[in-house]
Amino acid sequence: MPEIKELLPFLIPLIIAQFSLLAYTLYHIFTHKSYKRGNRITWLIVTLVGMNFVGPILYFLLGKEDA
Repeated sequence: MPEIKELLPFLIPLIIAQFSLLAYTLYHIFTHKSYKRGNRITWLIVTLVGMNFVGPILYFLLGKEDA
């Protein structure tokens, strides 16, 4: 089993990308009032429960209204 020090060069960029995507998704949810499907509470729950890339990606694919 590889040690954590060997995996850090791969994990750090993924962690940064995950939290950046989560932060942008939360910002977008709080600043917009209309969504394709669902409402603000629904997308907050989906985003926070599926925090590992899945929730934010689902929001941008299914919930974000086209500009």
